[in-house]
Amino acid sequence: MKKLISLLLAIAMVLSMTAAFAENTAEKGTVIYGSSTEIGGDFAPGAWWTNNATDKMIRDMTNDYFVTTTNQGGQYVINETVCGGLSSVVNPDGSKTFTVKINEGLTYNNGEAITAKDFVWPMVFACSPVATEVGAKLTGYLTYVGGQDYYDGAAAAVSGVRLIDEYTYSVTIVADKIPYFFDMAYVADHPFSIKYWLGDAVELKDDGEGAYIAGLTKEAVEAQLEFARFHAGEDRVSAGPYNLVEYDKAALQATFVINENYAGNFEGQKPSIEKVVIVKAEDATWADQIKTGAFNFYDTITDGSQINTALDIIEAGGFEYVEFNRAGYGMLNFQCDFGPTQFEAVRHAVALLLDRNEFANTFCQGWGGVVNGPYGTGLWQAQEAEEWLENTLNSYAYDPELAVETLVADGWIYNADGSEWTEGNVRHKKVTAVEAGDYVHNVTLADGTILMPLIIEWSSSENNSVSELLNVMLAQGEQTKAAGVQINQNVMTFTELLNYYYRDGSQGDKYLVPTYGMFNLATNFTPAYDMSYEWTQDPDMVAQGYNLNRLYNDSLDALTMNMVYGVDSTDPTTYMAYWKAYIMLWNDILPQIPLYSNVYITLYPDWLEGYEQDSFWDFNQAILYATVAE
Repeated sequence: MKKLISLLLAIAMVLSMTAAFAENTAEKGTVIYGSSTEIGGDFAPGAWWTNNATDKMIRDMTNDYFVTTTNQGGQYVINETVCGGLSSVVNPDGSKTFTVKINEGLTYNNGEAITAKDFVWPMVFACSPVATEVGAKLTGYLTYVGGQDYYDGAAAAVSGVRLIDEYTYSVTIVADKIPYFFDMAYVADHPFSIKYWLGDAVELKDDGEGAYIAGLTKEAVEAQLEFARFHAGEDRVSAGPYNLVEYDKAALQATFVINENYAGNFEGQKPSIEKVVIVKAEDATWADQIKTGAFNFYDTITDGSQINTALDIIEAGGFEYVEFNRAGYGMLNFQCDFGPTQFEAVRHAVALLLDRNEFANTFCQGWGGVVNGPYGTGLWQAQEAEEWLENTLNSYAYDPELAVETLVADGWIYNADGSEWTEGNVRHKKVTAVEAGDYVHNVTLADGTILMPLIIEWSSSENNSVSELLNVMLAQGEQTKAAGVQINQNVMTFTELLNYYYRDGSQGDKYLVPTYGMFNLATNFTPAYDMSYEWTQDPDMVAQGYNLNRLYNDSLDALTMNMVYGVDSTDPTTYMAYWKAYIMLWNDILPQIPLYSNVYITLYPDWLEGYEQDSFWDFNQAILYATVAE
């Protein structure tokens, strides 16, 4: 009996060791990606509805086969895995037609063949009023010849989008968007299954006058779109290097496995890391999460203290890192159509009340610094214009006295009862009924005078070190109170913050009401620095999610359009002249307060080989080249 028990214990020990070995081996082949931005769960193409950074990465991991794409240097190239031929011609009317030949043999993850139709229908949908009706932020009708007529119902098809044969299509760009500095982006098209996204009730057709979607109505496609946006599982149809096989909304965790039908990226590269899991990383506990194995990959670490902590973890063993300059920046973002932040003087004053150099030094701890406009140190434009930026722009150096002078000059000189402002009170300004709007803090005196208090409602994401530092250095700062400025911090989830920022009525009527004048956010730029609709004054486009600052300035709008439209891709000198003029005007109007542009590091397990990353070569691209060390 003793021998039998000993034998059973020995067998159990061997089985336990085998299981542990198998588990460790599986872990070594699995990248567990800790994301500081929680998954929003909207996996729609591009930024059709929202553009949460982690959702975007998920879309990029699961959707590829772009006709043109960007390489490791951020330059546009033809994706020869997808495109068997690309030609273009400028037409007599100034429009430009691109003709694309798609390679045969490409399939979705479910084996369904990919043809030209899969590239064409999203362009047609982007020209349809139905896209607007379902809340999508698409403006293809402004880009494609015949798109506006299709959108307005004056044409039954988009004349400038043609389905030529099963594997060939063409797209004609309107004349006023030619030339375009980033014109290869016009054919950065990629395929989506119309059956998966719009259902069986519709069909893409071209009867000789242009492409159209037969049967397209809001009623026909809304339910399927809603399903496709948020669905994850083995039956999700996509065409990228990875399949999104599971999404746990409660745990904020998504799981991906290799798409065996993926033909490779523009260089034919396919992934070898079998499994990727995205989990939520908390600012306060991420280091402990790494040490306990909750995740083994932490991308684009921004906070200087976090970087120093990461370096300590690396020194202890088991991890490596890659370092690069950020092509983006963190900022305080204003909405400029209501409340105190509609006034340029208030935005200037807030900038002067924050010691941005001290903020950047505290936050970045030597791994970044202050910028004075909408750029990051990783942008080639900023690198080329470094001396000009340093010598030309207003740095809004910390100056509480100047902040007060700025406010006084703008009329913020009253107490709530209309008497002259006295220390210890919030400043008020006499405003018109239009300026007053429905701002909740307004005071109306007996004689009908409307006073607006300098109370700024600030939407701040939870568990965020930037938010915490801003609260200490600005909102609760003695200099802010002494200036007669009140900034109320309202802490919420990042998803909730974005709903208010986008004023996304599809998520609830309360989000349509202008509520918060200030948000702390960050942004990264793509290789195409194109702000052409960032400052649009078209109310329809604003309703679709453009010009989120709600700042309406003719010069700003014109400069951003001229910067890219009317400038040939072979003329960087003219492009840079417009770029500098835009940066200078933006710096004066100040729709945002830039806080920092930092150096990123990405921490990854030391068993991961061949992982390289930079400002324009993201995780979803870099992971395709990484392998497990032998």
